[in-house]
Parts: sequence; structure tokens; C-alpha cells
Amino acid sequence: MAEALLSLDDLAVHFKIGNALGGGVKTLKAVDGVTLDVKPGECLGLVGESGCGKSTLALAIMGLLPPTRGTIGIDGQQISGSTPPDRMKMARTVQMVFQDPYASLNPRQTVRRTLADPLRLHGVTDKAEVEARVIDMMAKVGLRPEQADRYPHEFSGGQRQRIGIARALILKPKLVLCDEPVSALDVSIRAQIINLLLELKDEMGLAYIMISHDLGVVEHVSDRVAVMYLGRIVEQGGWQEIFENPRHPYTRALIAAIPDPFHRAAIGADAKARGEIASALNPPTGCHFNPRCPLKADLCTAEYPAFGEVSPGHRAACHFRDRMS
Repeated sequence: MAEALLSLDDLAVHFKIGNALGGGVKTLKAVDGVTLDVKPGECLGLVGESGCGKSTLALAIMGLLPPTRGTIGIDGQQISGSTPPDRMKMARTVQMVFQDPYASLNPRQTVRRTLADPLRLHGVTDKAEVEARVIDMMAKVGLRPEQADRYPHEFSGGQRQRIGIARALILKPKLVLCDEPVSALDVSIRAQIINLLLELKDEMGLAYIMISHDLGVVEHVSDRVAVMYLGRIVEQGGWQEIFENPRHPYTRALIAAIPDPFHRAAIGADAKARGEIASALNPPTGCHFNPRCPLKADLCTAEYPAFGEVSPGHRAACHFRDRMS
């Protein structure tokens, strides 16, 4: 087994929220005890509804949010704790592709400068080498050399996301966090960007964390899937086990919501979740999913279920995981 490129152990990111009208300070548990690992060359899909903590987890991995507890290890370097991470080394190891290609690029910088500045910052001073690497990366993402002196407003949404991908990969990182990389794009463009990411993964030997609420995208690209609900991982396993044999009611609800009659038939109409996701300021007692769960029992409100093994590599946090099939 390859050593983990990314290792998270009991990671939590909490925020103190004050009430302007009084009532004291509350704790928002955006991420609350996540344990994960990603191997070199692997794609881990991280799924869940908006507000479940996916993007907060990504920012903590990037070193942009300090963890409240737990540890983060990336390529043998601990980036959590009292010692601040080596930011330059971090940038050469882990990068991020953002959700909105319209907001993630500097409108005053050309493509050439957007891609060249990270190289210069990391010590590549030879102009010919910088130019060659910029043109090479543009070609890898499907852009032409003559487009290097254009500004972001001169490109379509899909082309802007290609620029964002090129910027993330120009330093040749080992791990790339893709935070909803196609959700802001037209449906006709999404498949092109996903296929591009897969081609670059194989060509450059990258590992991905693919963050999405769209299980159709995750199913297409992931080796393993982790399902997140209210700051916690509720199910984790290989993509085939997750989609063909889900053992958490929340996972079943997400799959039932895929606009695909084959998935719906396999899971059943009774798998749909009721109501809306609860607030991380005041999560339900016991299993956080219990107010929406079709399998709810008294035990679900009394205690949080253990994260138990269903089969090798497949685990779920549900009191009734062994009764679902």
C-alpha cells in the first residue's frame, strides 16, 4: 500500500459566533472530527449538500483556516499545530481549482502573467524557461499560444476554468483540491472540463479531492467516495460500493436524487430525505441526520452511531447499516 499523500486525523474547524442582540456566544462546528486519507494518484470524491462543511475542510487542508483540533499531514509535512506550515513548500505540493472561474482570476492580469507569476515567485528566473512552461501548460489545458496576452473577460466560462486549472498545475503539485469545478459552467461544457481533469490526472500523476454535491460527477471521476453531513463523514468506500450498496440513509437519499432512472430504481423511492439540513450551530442530538431519516428510531436520537465497517474499505456511521442492502 502506498503511503498516504494526505492524512487527516480527527480534524475539526469550529467558529465562535456572537449574537448581536445578546444571548452569548455559540460554536459553529463546520468540520467536526474528520478522518481521511488520500493516496498518490487517487481521486477521492467528497460529497454532501451545501452547508455540510466540504469547502471549509478544503480551506483547512490548504492551510487557510486553522484547525480547532486534529492533525493534517501532507506529503510527510504536518501543517497543523503550533508550528506554521512552510507556505512555499505547501504551494508546490497542494493547489486548488475554485468553483467560480469568473471570480477566481485577476481581471487585470493576462493569462501569461497569471501563469508566470507563480513560477517567478518559486525561483524560476530564466525568461525562456518561464515562457516555455507557460505555453506548455496552456497547451495541456487546450488553450492556444496566441491567447496568452488576453485578459479573463475575453474568454468564455469554460475557457476561464481551463486557465484556473492551468494556474493550479503550473507548479506541478501532487494534490489538487477541486471545489465544485464545473457547477458554475453550462451543462454542455461540464463534460469537457471533467474529461480534461481526468486526462491531466493520468498525464501528470496527480491526486484529486473532487468536492461536489453532484453525485453524477463524483461517480464518473472518483476511485473512492466520502459522504459528508453536518461536518462529519457518514459513509466512505470505493465508488462502486457507495453507489451500488450504500449503507447510510443520507447516501441513499443523495443517490435517489440523481436524475437517472436506473439509480432511482436501484435505491427505491422511500430513500428520499425529508426537510432541510439542520444548522451546524445547533445540530440534532444523536445522529445528526435523524430528523430527516426514514429509518429513525429512539436509538438514533440517543447516541451518535459508531463509524463501523460494512466490508473491507467500506464504512458507515449508522445504527442500521447492517440491515440495508
